[in-house]
Amino acid sequence: MEDKNQLKKQTILSTLSLFFQSGYSAILGFAANLVLTILLSPQIFGIYFTVLSIIAILNYFSDIGLAASLIQKKEIEDREVMTVFTVQQILIITIVIIGFFASPFIVSFYKLPAEGKFLYQALLASFFFSSLKTIPSIFLEKKIQFQKIVIVQVVENTIFYLSVIILALAGWGLNSFTVAVILRSLIGVILIYKISFWKPKVGINIVSLKKLLSFGVPFQMSSFLALVKDDLLTLYLGKVLGFQALGYIGWAKKWAESPIRIIMDSLSRVLFPLFSRFQNEKDRLSRLIEKIIYYQSALIIPATLGLSLIMGKMVQLIPRYSKWESALPLFYLFCLSSLFSSYSTPFINLLNGIGKVKISFYFMVGWTALTWILTPILTKSYGVYGFPLTLVILSSSFMLVQQQAKKIVPFSFIKNIIPFLFSGLVMGLFVFLLNQFVTFLPSLLIPIIGGIMTYYLTLYLIFKINLIEEVKLLFK
Repeated sequence: MEDKNQLKKQTILSTLSLFFQSGYSAILGFAANLVLTILLSPQIFGIYFTVLSIIAILNYFSDIGLAASLIQKKEIEDREVMTVFTVQQILIITIVIIGFFASPFIVSFYKLPAEGKFLYQALLASFFFSSLKTIPSIFLEKKIQFQKIVIVQVVENTIFYLSVIILALAGWGLNSFTVAVILRSLIGVILIYKISFWKPKVGINIVSLKKLLSFGVPFQMSSFLALVKDDLLTLYLGKVLGFQALGYIGWAKKWAESPIRIIMDSLSRVLFPLFSRFQNEKDRLSRLIEKIIYYQSALIIPATLGLSLIMGKMVQLIPRYSKWESALPLFYLFCLSSLFSSYSTPFINLLNGIGKVKISFYFMVGWTALTWILTPILTKSYGVYGFPLTLVILSSSFMLVQQQAKKIVPFSFIKNIIPFLFSGLVMGLFVFLLNQFVTFLPSLLIPIIGGIMTYYLTLYLIFKINLIEEVKLLFK
């Protein structure tokens, strides 16, 4: 019982820590986005998103799923840790060298300015430094001690966002990102070794490598397909639509996905090692997945609806923010797709955690193929709207993922979302009406506070759900 209580305590503490980190980063990111989107042009944002996607592509070739294999295993041995570290560093150093030699081609292909080249090379360097954090982070994840990882991430994000804001105000333009990226990676790797020290050991155990690859390869193939589906597509769109249109897409997608980035990204990081620990206990998995759907719905539905209703007013009222008005229709489409896709995430984590990684891999194959089939077709017909329309279509397949997971672990889905969906729609109507009285920036608090109160009261009066008591019960 003591172990179970300790595990529950660590899980809640880890989840809350990740929520805090996401919320803290969101506030910093909001401030940075506000400053940067006022000071910088959509074209500079388009360059930044393009270069990030290039580095994200390299990142998927740096691991071949070995880190995930260590997390998924119930117990790990020193020789396995050594093997993962050595193989990963061989891959990363090779990729970084190739990446540096490819700089002229990248600059020429995307017609990047000199600042774009420096940003690309800075991200390559930070890519190497970040890889050194993998093993110390795995040790903390295995113990469900994400709060210690959060300390590192909070410091990293503070350094990054403050550097970007200060340097952008000083007129550094795209170079603001370059300096901030280097500072973040150096400070992050120093701090993680202070918190979770591990003395790197070099060597490869062939037997351990084969075992780790049996899970790692299908897992990483799913990640690679996510790369092909998302980041390679960003590069394609940057080439086809141009940097300004990509800037609009990046702005809309970033804002629309902020609720699931804050909520689901935090949950996902805890869920994978947690599902792995209970992979042979179906009853516990059933209860766990139902709780996740319940609390996820309670948070994401009102957050996404509320954000979609106040964003138009934000664009109108924030000084020099009207240049993003053209991106609002894209933003609404991304909001819908992010809400749908958030209900695929816990089930994919469940399948991976219990070792059914091939099933999640097959889903990724389908999503990737359809993304690359539909996006060029819809982009040709609807221009900048083609990509978000594709995501809306594909994200609606979350029901298929849910049905597949249900064949393995029984759970109830509909009953855990209905109260929050209904209450969210009532809240949305109320916020829409209150929006008519918003004429200056501080008055945005009226629909925000009114929406929260309406949501809470609807849940309480109609469904007898007291969110405050739910939180207290969770901690008991």
